Amino acid sequence: MRIPGEKPLPPGIQRGRAPHTLAPMTDTQAPAHTTGTTTSTSASSPAGAPSPAPASGGANPGPTNPVAPAPAGARTAEDVVTPQLVAQLGRGVVGSGRTANHTPFTGERLAELPESTPEDVAEAFARARAAQTAWAATPARRRAAVLLRFHDLVLERQAEVLDLIQLETGKARLHAHEEVQAVTLAARHYGLKAPAYLRPKRRTGAVPVLTKVTELRQPRGVIGQIAPWNYPLELSVGDALPAFAAGNAVVMKPDTETALTALWARDLLIEAGLPDGVFQVVLGDGPVVGPEVVRHADYVSFTGSTRTGREVARGAADRLVGVSLELGGKNPMLVLRDADVEKAAAGAVRACFSSAGQLCISVERLYVHESVADAFLERFVARTRAMRLGTSLAYGADMGSLVGARQLEAVTRHVEEAVAKGARVLAGGVARPDVGPFFHEPTILDGVDPSMAVCAEETFGPVVSVYRFTDEDEVIERANDTAYGLNASVWTRDGRRGLAVAARLRAGTVNVNEGYGAAYGSVQAPMGGMKDSGLGRRHGSEGILKYTEAQTVAQQRVMPLAPAFGMDDERYAAFMTRSLRAMKALRLR
Repeated sequence: MRIPGEKPLPPGIQRGRAPHTLAPMTDTQAPAHTTGTTTSTSASSPAGAPSPAPASGGANPGPTNPVAPAPAGARTAEDVVTPQLVAQLGRGVVGSGRTANHTPFTGERLAELPESTPEDVAEAFARARAAQTAWAATPARRRAAVLLRFHDLVLERQAEVLDLIQLETGKARLHAHEEVQAVTLAARHYGLKAPAYLRPKRRTGAVPVLTKVTELRQPRGVIGQIAPWNYPLELSVGDALPAFAAGNAVVMKPDTETALTALWARDLLIEAGLPDGVFQVVLGDGPVVGPEVVRHADYVSFTGSTRTGREVARGAADRLVGVSLELGGKNPMLVLRDADVEKAAAGAVRACFSSAGQLCISVERLYVHESVADAFLERFVARTRAMRLGTSLAYGADMGSLVGARQLEAVTRHVEEAVAKGARVLAGGVARPDVGPFFHEPTILDGVDPSMAVCAEETFGPVVSVYRFTDEDEVIERANDTAYGLNASVWTRDGRRGLAVAARLRAGTVNVNEGYGAAYGSVQAPMGGMKDSGLGRRHGSEGILKYTEAQTVAQQRVMPLAPAFGMDDERYAAFMTRSLRAMKALRLR
């Protein structure tokens, strides 16, 4: 049945699929990766498959996304995370307690690691400060050479870290490889460009010829870095690389659930020539360890939620230290009337569902021009339903797992509430415990309105809402109507039009005919958010200069900036007046 006034959908697209309802956790103390209880199935459901949940608008036909078969001889968690590896990596943590992390693929414990107390954090900063002075005195080219050696080592040994990223985050291997690409791009860029960014620069003095000015760049000291779980290689060591190149030490707090990846990168940097004391790692609960990192740091780098980012900013402000924040996003994608819908549909799958949507720059709002909406949706829905889910440490799956129970609950809550209020599920909408405890199908919602949480709140999962538009000015206004401003995507065959639309979007990065990778991978250009999506930038000159203090050295020659050579005050003032007019006429800046 069609709702009056509702737009017809393309052939083959069904309405009314309802999301699977999660059973509540019975173990309230269970970690984020622990299921507590399994989801019940009805008598008519296959074992392990989600039960259809009743919903208005039509029955739930059950899961549609296929499962990627595991290749013969695929490695297991036991093959990768050996006691020897855990012992080796654990030595990189300054910690006197014990904690553990888990794999989203099964919810089972992956490794036991040291946990840091506030006293351990203070000790980590003391060690970093002791090592930083000598590192800062090392010539910039020698520091940069460490990054270039690290670049080569990551590429040579990428299979090791791909396994760790997959096991700790649950993402598909191709999405794990995005991190290898991102971190090596950053290592190459700063390995080659850092000496030029940091080189002393001549500036015009107060009085040309008489005043010689040099701008120097001094390292801030010890950087406190708080890194998230979703991109444990790129958003940990990837952000630390320019800090090291600038002559700083770093005390990093990665998320405990993805700490093995960050610790692996630390070991590789030391192998590449980074002094051991320059890179310290602490682990523990965010509310305990995070404030201690902020309390001791000379500058704070944080990637995470907007709410926590505000707390970090307040803590840094109390101490008058600088901070850079990359925070949340509710990123729009605009498919204009002249877009290539085949390419746009393929791009939307990447933009919306890479790393199961657990990416701050992923697309969660999709605006499609009415004239191409049916053609686009037919292709986008078909591609989404065909995505293969999988858990193997090999290429072949198109999407992996959510990171844990809390993330699955958040995704389920957004989808269920939207459907209850009248939204329609065009693809996905169900959890997939038959694949793994935290899997959820990639989901496309239609008919979303502002009364639904998914309309404005960041889901941080594989859920996108589709909206139609007819007027370009109106859709730009709708795209900008959000508290966030991190990333955006525009699809059009006209490059000039794409640039013109991009310039009107209030987002720190805009990709034309790509979802997010084109801008993020262009490491010579700055990347960061507007509005509630953050402060500061990573990449490019801004990405390294933020880890430095500018120092101006002015050398006055021949005569002082004061009456001299027998001039009285009046003659000196007249001389300076003539000089100021002459400098303007000569366009001396």
